[in-house]
Amino acid sequence: MHLISLAVSDFRNLVETTIEPDPVGTTVITGLNGSGKTSLLEAIAYLATLQSFRGASKESMVRVGCERAILRAETMVDGRAMSVEAELSVSGRSRTLVNRQSVRRRHDLHQALRTTVFSPEDIGVVRQGPGDRRRFLDDTLAVVDPRASRDAEEVDKILRQRTALLRGAGRRMGTETATTLDVWDARLDAAGTALVEAREALVSQLAPATTSHYSRLAGRTTEIRLEYCRSWSGRLIDALVESRPRDLDRGMSLTGPHRDDLALSVGGLPSRTHVSQGEQRSLALALRLAAHQLATERLGSPPVLLLDDVFSELDPFRSSALLAGLPPGQALLTTAQAAPSSVAAAKVYSMEPDGRAAPGDRADRQ
Repeated sequence: MHLISLAVSDFRNLVETTIEPDPVGTTVITGLNGSGKTSLLEAIAYLATLQSFRGASKESMVRVGCERAILRAETMVDGRAMSVEAELSVSGRSRTLVNRQSVRRRHDLHQALRTTVFSPEDIGVVRQGPGDRRRFLDDTLAVVDPRASRDAEEVDKILRQRTALLRGAGRRMGTETATTLDVWDARLDAAGTALVEAREALVSQLAPATTSHYSRLAGRTTEIRLEYCRSWSGRLIDALVESRPRDLDRGMSLTGPHRDDLALSVGGLPSRTHVSQGEQRSLALALRLAAHQLATERLGSPPVLLLDDVFSELDPFRSSALLAGLPPGQALLTTAQAAPSSVAAAKVYSMEPDGRAAPGDRADRQ
């Protein structure tokens, strides 16, 4: 799988531009901060996931003063040309098409485009709250396990309906509310249990690779532990019934997969509170490398790799170690300064003041 071309209109600060990345090598995108380098990678990732890796809303990705943004990508999958198109609307309904057919769920996009993103914000998986770690797990599942991805989408849908019911009940458990909760809880038990079991299996698969990549990035053997922490014990359906009075009082669902966490430790110490920023950054990179490795093994070829200004945060040793841990394949790399000497640029684009990506001189560096 690789990206043939990307065309962008009125996305972020980009008025209109097109790039054609090298199909098998590294395409380097250079430019000053704020010139739109990250926006190009964000557009690619959106076409693969229906969300921004910067956590932005769809409306905020439309260029100021415009009603809609248009993204178009042509890809090649197992020798077959495919297209992905998205329209992001400020006031109307956004839409996404694969080969001109409408799609509503992000796992439907993966037949045409899969990506792995490395960005400075990755450190949030280690440093921030449980939501960032759950998102990392579910984003990885979306690439490597389509069934689990559907379960995640089903859980989100059920939780929205269940929460709306709880808020509308006004803290009163009437017969109709209880009967409807029985329905939603049964569905949440089925989808939620399947999702959590998939997350737990994923954690077990990621753990050894994360330890290996971290030790290489750190330059020493270090024990890394990943432990999935459920927010309930026993059967989910029983926990949901037990939690109903509190849920009704608070008007929200207090138990389920959306309350779980992933505990991370480095050398036996909690990574969020007891290790240095450098160790946190190395762990975040190791987690992404492990996820990219697993995706490559499952899919038979690597996803399109998006490296957003990650080398500005790394010393030369860790930069080289990161590159050494990546399988061959298509990669797009943004940088405001010189890329590491170990990066061989097969193609170069430079972001111009008008927001266009202009082809630059090839700058191979061995």
